[in-house]
Amino acid sequence: MTVGVCSWSLRPEGPDDLVAKVLETGVGAVQLALDPLRQTWGVVETLAALDGAGIEVLSGMMMMEGEDYSTFETIQVTGGVRPHQTWEGNLEAARANARIAREAGIDLVTFHAGFIPHSADDPERAQMLDRLKALSTEFEQQDCRVALETGQESAATLVTVLEELESHSMGVNFDPANMILYGMGDPIAALELLVPYISQLHIKDASPSAVAGEWGTEQPVGAGAVDWSAFFALLEKQSLDADLVIEREAGDQRVADVIQARQMIEAQLGGIPR
Repeated sequence: MTVGVCSWSLRPEGPDDLVAKVLETGVGAVQLALDPLRQTWGVVETLAALDGAGIEVLSGMMMMEGEDYSTFETIQVTGGVRPHQTWEGNLEAARANARIAREAGIDLVTFHAGFIPHSADDPERAQMLDRLKALSTEFEQQDCRVALETGQESAATLVTVLEELESHSMGVNFDPANMILYGMGDPIAALELLVPYISQLHIKDASPSAVAGEWGTEQPVGAGAVDWSAFFALLEKQSLDADLVIEREAGDQRVADVIQARQMIEAQLGGIPR
């Protein structure tokens, strides 16, 4: 188990800025957004900067083209592999990101699948699962696993998806805050259900919305509704040794909020694993 931070949480302007901000947080590892490397930063330059600072890359992340998080309704329509108009572009991006992952020695990449329908009879569900198989295949061909971000469907629905996709070795990047933000159930109960599939854990917090169908509110770790004592107790009970990656996607004090999250992890674990 290693503690890291999501590169995008720090809103870096380039590799050197990323290194400086990671070092400021006091953690020694990152989950690395791959799209900036592919589009502007450069793979060699980024990896050299991280390696020179002794920062470990735990995993990668891929953002799907055209995702619009401005409202609950827009992300339902635009998220993940659901939209037809962005599918071919996302497949091509996955192909390129998979090659980057291999070059960087990254063996896990995570992304949002999108809102997967619960009903097995829904034709859109079948199409989304076919697209997830295609993305998984691109990464498998480069010796890289994939994991789906939680939150946009219930844990029970996600289990049925993973069972259908069993041959593709697809895992879960479990985010307790997303379960709250999307109103998809208690994060501790969801964690317990998804334990067999978990490849990585995000450390993020949130408060629920008082109105069904509306966003909850992301909070600094410890200020939201996630029961962190129960969270870490369950990890210990299940002997779950997945990496813990701090994510912060709101607020203007990102480094300070990551430090606060790191300190919470240290308090729960009696020190920070390296």
